Amino acid sequence: MAVTDILSRKEIVTAFRHSKAGMAGVVILLILLLLSLYAAVGVPLESYKQWNNPNYWLDNPAHAAPAWTNIGVFGPKSAEHIIVPSSAASVSESVSDGIRVVTYSYRINFAYNSYPDDFSLPYRISYQATPPILQLDVLRPDGLQMQIYYSALPRTSSQGDDISGRLRSTDSSITDNLRSYLGEYSYRQDARRPQNMIFSDVDRQTVLKGTYIFRETFYFFEDSDSVRDSKLIVGGKVYGLMGTDDLRRDLSYGIFWGAPVALFIGLTVAIISTLIGLIYGVIAGYKGRRTDEGLMRISDLFYALPALPLLIILTISVGKSIFLITGFLLIFAWVGMAKVSRSMALQIRNLQYVEAAKLMGESDIKVVFKHVIPQLMPFALASIAISVPGAILGEAGLSFLGLGDPTIPTWGKILHDANQGSAASRGLWWWVAPPGLMIALTGLAFVLIGSALDTIVNPRSRRR
Repeated sequence: MAVTDILSRKEIVTAFRHSKAGMAGVVILLILLLLSLYAAVGVPLESYKQWNNPNYWLDNPAHAAPAWTNIGVFGPKSAEHIIVPSSAASVSESVSDGIRVVTYSYRINFAYNSYPDDFSLPYRISYQATPPILQLDVLRPDGLQMQIYYSALPRTSSQGDDISGRLRSTDSSITDNLRSYLGEYSYRQDARRPQNMIFSDVDRQTVLKGTYIFRETFYFFEDSDSVRDSKLIVGGKVYGLMGTDDLRRDLSYGIFWGAPVALFIGLTVAIISTLIGLIYGVIAGYKGRRTDEGLMRISDLFYALPALPLLIILTISVGKSIFLITGFLLIFAWVGMAKVSRSMALQIRNLQYVEAAKLMGESDIKVVFKHVIPQLMPFALASIAISVPGAILGEAGLSFLGLGDPTIPTWGKILHDANQGSAASRGLWWWVAPPGLMIALTGLAFVLIGSALDTIVNPRSRRR
């Protein structure tokens, strides 16, 4: 490979702009960068920290399909999982006989062909001595208003502190109260579930579509008592952009967070390993003789090591931190660039401008970094782009084996959890396909960019 045919920076940029494959890779890379930016500013940071905390995801449905699949073309339109926060509720407050009444009215438009799976009302309140009373009323589209719950909340020992609770549709008193409104209908086999009773058209025995209003009323007996937070959750079978897994985690959050993690690992390993290999190989080729022989035998040793088994041993024995995994990948990633840069340095050291620099008394270090390495930078850029997919696949492979960082969401870890949950055999394709496609697209982007750069800067490719 002749190094005298190396193009200038302007020529490389111009040629790259005319490469369809290279520009396609840039477009994909820009999309990944936008996903990373959105993860940083648009996705709650708490979802990153609490990825493995099941309590954080309790409001979501388990293994729900993405909402955009619920078009009703291939079957009935399934009930969508609905979460209505207190900020979207109509709040009213009044005082009667010293009792403060706070009411949250949640309005939902239910236009689906199947019943919801359940419903619940999580709340967080603070009270001093007397436990408040909670009342739940439902106004149906047909005008029927039902009081389905009325009871004092449990007494706790932590008075004055925030107390969290959740009123669930499985509460036996809700079923008993519904029977008093719906009569014999409530004894039918298919209507024993409270959500079926509420959302049924009794006459036609089908889902009653329209606007439902859930009124959650708190009766407080102390002036300092208050509602900290409240929401209405109507369970369904579809939810979110990417659906959920068995732990109710929103998979779209995992996909978004996986983008910056993958780019960090890929670019860090590729850049550092390429620079190490470049300097290592140039020194070996420039110095020659015993230095070259000794350095190349060391690189041959690393080249001969079985990378995957050693990576597994290192992660098990040392640790699974994302930074440790990045360091482990660096151990094996520099060898290829070292061999290429060495062979090119053997040619460059005999060129006239290098010999002239030596005659002028410049040190070997100055010659290497001023005259040799700058000539190899275009090849280094191509090597960086081509090396990124290997680093990403390395981390994804370790995570798929359960050896990745367990504290952060990565595409490989999502695939590991999907494999543990037998997602493929259960038909939960949204748990498997998106992370797999993201890994493939990320690798494809850098392969396209690297191949285009290699074609431009490699004299043999230009001649062909």
